[in-house]
Amino acid sequence: MLAHRRAGLSLEAAVRRATTAPASPRSVFAEVRRHHPELMPQVLSKATLAALSHAIEDECCARAAVPLLFGGFQREQFLRHSQARWAELARTARAAVAFAHSASPAPIAPGVLTEVRLPDDAFLNREWFVVCDAADLPAFLAAVELPRERPVPDGRRAFEALWSVDPQVVRTASRAAAAIADDYRPDWRPPGGPLPEADDPAPASNDLARASALFDRMLGYVEASRT
Repeated sequence: MLAHRRAGLSLEAAVRRATTAPASPRSVFAEVRRHHPELMPQVLSKATLAALSHAIEDECCARAAVPLLFGGFQREQFLRHSQARWAELARTARAAVAFAHSASPAPIAPGVLTEVRLPDDAFLNREWFVVCDAADLPAFLAAVELPRERPVPDGRRAFEALWSVDPQVVRTASRAAAAIADDYRPDWRPPGGPLPEADDPAPASNDLARASALFDRMLGYVEASRT
């Protein structure tokens, strides 16, 4: 119930939501798949995921107005590798939140990246995601690392991935990440209105859906050419 109150709901609404809502999300990837089964996952290499993530981050930094940002880095070493990029993103974001196992969170401050430490049993320890929830540039990428029989070099890790620029899909991912942050670091929310917004955005246009389908096919060919 406290998480719903922090999200901006009235006491009555928070009690009703707490007694009727399903359990809080534990996985951004799974929550998006549950709400948007039309999205088709693709198996991608770490190199491809890194390129897609950087594209979203760079475009968000260049064009998104005060976005709400979430990043899943799995382990602290991966977060530290991207620290400078995300520090710059956080500077102009409404909030920027990074999840990593064994992270050592610094105190929360405006315009500074908020780090969320993941416990050993967190589902997010095997997830990689970038969520840019902004009215003018919604974008989302999430991936789950595939299990393997034996250790492989870092560059050969493979992931099952989803992506979308549909505002409704992005909002689903944003809400899932926010709910998980509520569980692991309840004080992450900045003062002001609820984050993410309570209202659902308009769905993607048919033209955007067709362009996304084309990019899906192109991405599959690019990934196949790497193997």
